[in-house]
Amino acid sequence: MAATLAEALDIAARTDPGVVRSHNEDSVFGNPQRGLVILADGMGGYNAGEVASGMATAVLSAELEAAFAAHSPDAPGADGRPYAETAIRERIARTNTAIFNAAASQPQYAGMGTTLVLGLFHDNRLTVAHIGDSRLYRLRGGSLERLTRDHSLLQEQIDAGMISVEDARYSQNKNLVTRALGVDAVVEPELHTHAVLPGDIYLLCSDGLNDMVGDDEIALTLQTLGANLELAAMQLIEMANDNGGRDNVSVIVAKVRQAFPAATGRWAKLLNWFK
Repeated sequence: MAATLAEALDIAARTDPGVVRSHNEDSVFGNPQRGLVILADGMGGYNAGEVASGMATAVLSAELEAAFAAHSPDAPGADGRPYAETAIRERIARTNTAIFNAAASQPQYAGMGTTLVLGLFHDNRLTVAHIGDSRLYRLRGGSLERLTRDHSLLQEQIDAGMISVEDARYSQNKNLVTRALGVDAVVEPELHTHAVLPGDIYLLCSDGLNDMVGDDEIALTLQTLGANLELAAMQLIEMANDNGGRDNVSVIVAKVRQAFPAATGRWAKLLNWFK
């Protein structure tokens, strides 16, 4: 019998205001039973960023959990793509509209928005959607790789050869995102699907971590503490705060303990009968 997602995945999610900020505008969500992880880093006026990120995680988690309870993420969607991608795109569009309309109708929320990085584990794969500069990394075989590309002015400058990756660490343009959820009436998330292997460790983080902690230190921490994800998450946040903690710091760490192929044939029919 194939492993359930809850058996295959360990997930730890933590968020912290950091050392400098008085309140936390980040929001995190993790559900190993559904294989769903969501991280949002809000922006806007006083408390508005907190509202935007909170709306993003609350609306997306509720709508996607309901969607995947009704339909397998591995089934074909109406547009020919896997239903996982179709559902994620549709729910992100709805969430964007909800945040955009709230900002337009309530002056205290004018201009609010949020970054987003979302992962769905299914059938030995990970479908990732992201908007803005919150990131997803993968540690595999001791090597850390970033699986998302920042939607930011700084990333565009790096891509154009205007600034080196090393110099970018000290740039004043770090936090200027070129894409965010809820700021415009329409937003295009970037979606990719990656093969997953047992032993992989995935890290979702707000820029409050990667602005303060280098990739080498992140990799070493995940390698060293990969057997205890709660401790790994706490250590990453502590390192960011020890290095200045200039922003809110959020991390979600997910470890793949065993394969989780999609149920097929009679077993799939039995599972659907119990839904």
